[in-house]
Amino acid sequence: MRLIPSLAALALPVCLLLAGCTAPEPAATPAPEATPAALEPDPPMVCSMCDEWNTPRAPFQVFANTYYVGTAGLSSMLIATDAGLVLIDVALPQSAPLIDANIRALGFRTEDVKYILTSHAHFDHLGGVASMQRYTGATVLASASSAEALALGHPVPSDPQYGTGPTDRFPAITDHVRVVRDGETLELGGTTITARYTPGHTPGATSWTWPSCEGERCLNMVYVDSLTAVSRDDFLFTSVSGLVETFRETLARVRAFPCDVVIATHPAATGLDERLAGRASGGFAPGADGDPLVDPEACVALADRSLKALDERVALERP
Repeated sequence: MRLIPSLAALALPVCLLLAGCTAPEPAATPAPEATPAALEPDPPMVCSMCDEWNTPRAPFQVFANTYYVGTAGLSSMLIATDAGLVLIDVALPQSAPLIDANIRALGFRTEDVKYILTSHAHFDHLGGVASMQRYTGATVLASASSAEALALGHPVPSDPQYGTGPTDRFPAITDHVRVVRDGETLELGGTTITARYTPGHTPGATSWTWPSCEGERCLNMVYVDSLTAVSRDDFLFTSVSGLVETFRETLARVRAFPCDVVIATHPAATGLDERLAGRASGGFAPGADGDPLVDPEACVALADRSLKALDERVALERP
């Protein structure tokens, strides 16, 4: 995803060195797209858990150039590089102003967000993406299935939670969306972020991994997508050919991630509150020896718990 200067941009200096060469007329510069002076959120989503999920949380440094800027119940991660910012997920539509404020509270400019990465196409993780994209002009990266859902403004029909009602919708995005392949990397300002497809919870679920370094110390960061087998009432995971096997392959993959710090789309899934409390009570600096957020076995434990829950779901479907 590196940007390479076009040959046309190099042609003028070469032309000026050649006798009798006439320099081409400069191409007209397209007028920049108008962006709002301030972030303008889309109408808020109303759901039984929305207020609780959207409770403000103070932003904090996870380690080095990695920060948590989400709410109490919905994760959003910020990766700061010398070439701009990368934001992962924007939670609910009404979460976008809180995330904007958290980014600024850390001393960064939300306008410097160059890329918005997505996990899965449900309203509680992608609801704020449209307004954040309009404000920043960032490129949105999504798996093929999630990009399809973004264009539709609702989950794809093969999603286990498709058709669940009003919360089945989120603001659609058709422009500035780039599909990323499994294993594809984004390189920005010396940081390499890898897209890792983790289907099961949704067909397009995507986790993201990257190394975060401070001096010579580097930690493997994992933003893991939801790994729960939840669905609408009439959906059976066992009724879809290969879905249970795909889900199990995902969990085996998560278990093998390079993983020093893991934060899930719903922070409670990886015990974020408890780990932060341990960090505070122990006076640990981010990433220091003993920091409870650092746990190389956390991905293994999460995958094992999720596999147990999946097996229980399958057993209920096959009495």
